[in-house]
Amino acid sequence: MKSVIIKLTQKSFVRNVTAIASGTALAQVITFLFTPIITRIYGPEALGVLGVFNSIVSILTPLAALSYPVAIVLPESNEESKGIVYISIYISLFISISLITLIYLFQSQIVNIFQISEMEQYLYLIPLVIIVSTILQVLEQWLIRTKQFKTIGKVAVIQSLFINSSKVGFGYLAPLSSTLVALTSFGGIFHSLFLIVGNYKNKFRFPRFGFDKKKLKELAYRYRDFPLYRTPQVFLNSISLSLPILLLSSFFGPASAGFYTISKSVLGVPSQLIGKAVGDVFYPRFSKAVHNNEDFTRLLINTTHGLALIGILPFGLIVAFGPYIFEFVFGPEWIMAGEYVRWIALWSFFSFINRPSVNAIPVLKLQGQFLIYEIISIVTRFSSLFFGFYFLKSDIHSIIVFSIVSAVLNLSLIIFTITKSKKKSAILYS
Repeated sequence: MKSVIIKLTQKSFVRNVTAIASGTALAQVITFLFTPIITRIYGPEALGVLGVFNSIVSILTPLAALSYPVAIVLPESNEESKGIVYISIYISLFISISLITLIYLFQSQIVNIFQISEMEQYLYLIPLVIIVSTILQVLEQWLIRTKQFKTIGKVAVIQSLFINSSKVGFGYLAPLSSTLVALTSFGGIFHSLFLIVGNYKNKFRFPRFGFDKKKLKELAYRYRDFPLYRTPQVFLNSISLSLPILLLSSFFGPASAGFYTISKSVLGVPSQLIGKAVGDVFYPRFSKAVHNNEDFTRLLINTTHGLALIGILPFGLIVAFGPYIFEFVFGPEWIMAGEYVRWIALWSFFSFINRPSVNAIPVLKLQGQFLIYEIISIVTRFSSLFFGFYFLKSDIHSIIVFSIVSAVLNLSLIIFTITKSKKKSAILYS
């Protein structure tokens, strides 16, 4: 145990994690303090509609830039990374314009096919959110590459305070789902602006265009495994994670989707607080370890063990006392969400500790296998939901089956990635 902690707490690694985690921690504290107020202003139905909107966006977002932003951290040359920045933005602009055209031509058909009548008035906001999310991802990946972790942490605090105070302020005037959807849509714009301002305060300039079309094509081809493997994988993963909200809304109404949405939001606190911070720092550190032939497998194992030690207490408390916590914190109408959350916490724990494995996959060139994993995952998860909805005919039993299956899938991914990393280490050291 002692060796695990010592390995995990190497000075540069911990300093960078702390830079992000401290800002993210304060941001999550702000969000948590605002959440009981927000749940009492809007109610389960409004949060359910927001959950459906976010689910649709999360399904489409991986297609926006074909996962090229994730590759910004990998090149040894900053010039190549700058080229990937512009590839990402160009692709996102093209796809967003194409999406606007499709919505304009087939709006009623889209609503009828996917049974999202409550979302019709918000459809044109989706392309906006997609292009903004791409810009935001590009900015964050560039900041990670240039090790501006403090900027990421500071902006997380400002963004959290801004968006949550806006939800409360506008909620008192119009406690409607449209208020939540609008604030979510435009919140990404302000988040991006805050990051850009943070860059300039640090006397850093965002990379300017310096590539001709031929060089951009060469770069796009060199990192083609991201659109070929990473994009389908993330797309399928987003579908599998969004299925519960979409199906709960369709079969049991927006209130059930609201219970699920708030449950995932609460369980996202440790993931955002520690998991994302560790993942953001681990990704370039692991990439460097592989390039330098360091003991990258030990780094992967130690980081995973460290996250498990950190996560066991908060997730364990949710499993044991979820309904009581939700009733006390969010109000009596949210006690059913507490029943949801105690089962979702089981799955979320393994999702929390698999962050290093997910970050290691592109570096280990396992994106093809990861795509196969996601195909198996979405089929298995959909089958579990189908069983719950059609045979058990119960929202809570559907959540139980889905969460257990998801926990097993995440644990399997961790074991697979560590095994592959060991094999790669053996080859390099032989």
